[in-house]
Amino acid sequence: MSDQPQQFKFPENAYRELKPGEQFVPMVPPNVTVPELTGRMFVFGLAMNIIFSVAATFLALKAGQGIETAIPISILAVGLSGFLIKMGSRGNSILENVYALSISTTSGYVAGGTCFTMPAIYILKLNENLGMNNFALFLQIALVPFLGAILGALFLIPFRRYFVKEMHGKLPFPEATATNEILVTGVSGSTTQAFILIYSFILSAVYTFAATGLKLFADVFTTGYAALHPADPAKHYPPTLAFGDEGLFATLTTKVKAVFAMGAGAYYLGLGFIIGLRYASIICAGSFLSALAITPLLGRLDLDQLQLINSAVPSTDAEDVWYHIPRVIGIGAIFTAGLLSIIKMGKVIITALTQALGGLFSGKGGGAASDRTDEDLGYGTIMILGLLAVVAMTFFFRYVVYANTEVISNPWGMTIFSVILALVVAFLFTTVSAWAIAMISVTPISGMTVTTIIITAVVLSMAGLPDGDYGMLAVLLVGGVVCTALSMAGGLVTNFKLGYWLGASPKRITWNAIGGSLVSAIFVCATIMILAYKPGYVATETATNPLAAPQANMMAGALQSFLGTGEVPWLLYGIGVVVALTMELIGISALAFGLGMYLPMYINTPILIGAFVAWLVKKSTSNEKLARARSNKGILLASGLIAGGAIMEVLVNFTGALDDLWWGNTVMPMLDISDKMISGGADPTGLAQTQNWLGLLLFLGLCIFVYFDCRRAKAELGEGGEIHM
Repeated sequence: MSDQPQQFKFPENAYRELKPGEQFVPMVPPNVTVPELTGRMFVFGLAMNIIFSVAATFLALKAGQGIETAIPISILAVGLSGFLIKMGSRGNSILENVYALSISTTSGYVAGGTCFTMPAIYILKLNENLGMNNFALFLQIALVPFLGAILGALFLIPFRRYFVKEMHGKLPFPEATATNEILVTGVSGSTTQAFILIYSFILSAVYTFAATGLKLFADVFTTGYAALHPADPAKHYPPTLAFGDEGLFATLTTKVKAVFAMGAGAYYLGLGFIIGLRYASIICAGSFLSALAITPLLGRLDLDQLQLINSAVPSTDAEDVWYHIPRVIGIGAIFTAGLLSIIKMGKVIITALTQALGGLFSGKGGGAASDRTDEDLGYGTIMILGLLAVVAMTFFFRYVVYANTEVISNPWGMTIFSVILALVVAFLFTTVSAWAIAMISVTPISGMTVTTIIITAVVLSMAGLPDGDYGMLAVLLVGGVVCTALSMAGGLVTNFKLGYWLGASPKRITWNAIGGSLVSAIFVCATIMILAYKPGYVATETATNPLAAPQANMMAGALQSFLGTGEVPWLLYGIGVVVALTMELIGISALAFGLGMYLPMYINTPILIGAFVAWLVKKSTSNEKLARARSNKGILLASGLIAGGAIMEVLVNFTGALDDLWWGNTVMPMLDISDKMISGGADPTGLAQTQNWLGLLLFLGLCIFVYFDCRRAKAELGEGGEIHM
């Protein structure tokens, strides 16, 4: 076999509907043999799995946004192939890269599903209240997403032919198209794309270390005002700054109750660039309504009046008003968006199910296939794997979740009920998730998961589930299984489409994804547990700047309402329903708007700025090919900024945790330059203000760098199509 990768022509009819009688032949035809499952493929796939499991977990907990790992990993795969060729070795075949992606991209799927639910165990202090040791906690946080990933894969397999083959050319598959363009155009072994990703990764890592390790500048800019005392751990915004008793900012904060905040992290810029202006604008619009309209309006009421709206409001401070009223309205909007997604997808679910059952009874489903490119796991294998997953779930719920028979009067009944509920809801949402990814590369996991949490809480309560810690844990674990199943199904359909275009085996993609999900579950779980120790997910006297973990906090809030305090804010949820329906009526994504209302402003505003930079880049030239090249380079830069910033912040927090445990809290203070300046006599208030403004200026400077660096893009980056996320 040649040392160079074999060249094949990508089919002209890959992205359009087929004409009557026309056949689709993938890039690597079924009768052609190329390297597929090789040692280098497994090593690369596992290495990327581990790295991006950590990065994706941090980003989901920090910003409430998942990271689509397929594009950066495919870029690195192409770069590795080019490097191997330059070293005189054989470059990767395109199918090796496809299978490496099927192993490594599970990092993003598992991280997204796990981070939206499992950190709520820490937020609700269930580990402390129920006496879980770290080993038991590790098993729970790792096992739940792994079982969910298996269910997501198994539920999707019967629908694969419908989404991938029957709907060929009718569903755009934006992320799969972008990844495919990278793999196809990079098969020659060019290292240009990988170089861009690497230097943006390094830039972001250095920038993030300067903010979070050296603390040279604030990673959040805010106009907030606070008295000259340590930040109140009960506050849910970033620590505010003392600007004095007078002035514009002080008036806006204390009298108007309007606080503007903007994160200065490099990963926010990258996220915004990838998300795009429309989606980012909708999210930010929800945030502005929540924090700059509803909160100032309610802030004019006294505490007694506010507590008539929500009895949990502790003060009239802007942070507390926002957290307990507009934010809860956002939860209602997200819940409604989840229900609407099921209703709108009803026809797709029925059609896809009909196709799947037709294949089952005709004998053409499952593993039956005439060639490599159309073989699935056989229905017998699916049944066995599904049965094993159900048995594992049953034992897990009975002997872990419902083990305390003094609290749970009917443990076996509750176990069976919980398993059936998880299976039914996961099955219903699987096709919704896959269709959403195939259409717009965005799946409403937040909405569907909070919908699952609320439905499960209500149904299990009616079935006899007691309120309190055991009840909340049970509902949370059901939600965790469903959430990861949805995430896995949405991601796996992308890999199936890639395999269909390029000539890979769906069966091998599935096995690789299942194996990769086990690795991801372990490293995602480890990252969650490390970050729970430092910086944490809940503000305390020692943890004054915890990770936002927005979705997990949302799940925890819903659980506390239905199974904790028993005080469900029905009025606020109802207003959220009206908001969501209004958004749908005027053609705006209810999920995006609801997320904007729910997420803190400091997350949403820099994402909008990043999206605006992407828009400027795209409009910087009238030459279509050059505009495409600049946008493509921007996507590469954004991917590097996300990965570099996320991994560096995880490393800083990991070092801080080790410092607290073993090194006597000596390493991090030694790195903290601002602390040394204060010890040397600098004014703490003046220094805080300087860092605040410096963070804003450096973030804007980073935006300017990205814009002008994109303008330097070479024309070759515009070949093969535009990269989208």
